[in-house]
Amino acid sequence: MSNGNQEIKINFPQQLQGGVYSNNLVVSHSKEEFIMDFMMISPPSGSVTARVIISPGHMKRIISALEENVKKYEEKFGKILKAAEPEGKVGFHP
Repeated sequence: MSNGNQEIKINFPQQLQGGVYSNNLVVSHSKEEFIMDFMMISPPSGSVTARVIISPGHMKRIISALEENVKKYEEKFGKILKAAEPEGKVGFHP
C-alpha cells in the first residue's frame, strides 16, 4: 500500500484471510461514526459475522470506491440485479 512517497506494509492476519460471508447488513450511525454490522441470516436465526466502525469522512470514500467498482463490474459482466429484501423481521434480540 502506498501513502504518498511512503510505502506502508500491511499485515493480513491468517485468521482473516478466508474472509466471512454476509447476506445482510445493518448500518447505524452517530455524529462521529458509522457502524456496519455484516450478518449471515439463515432462518430461523442469524449471526453477526463482522462489525466495521468508520468515520463519516472515510464512509464517503468507501461509497465512492464501491460505486466505481460496481460500475467497472457492470461494464465487464453486465448489470447487477438488486437482491430481494429478506422476508420477516431481522434484528437483534437479547
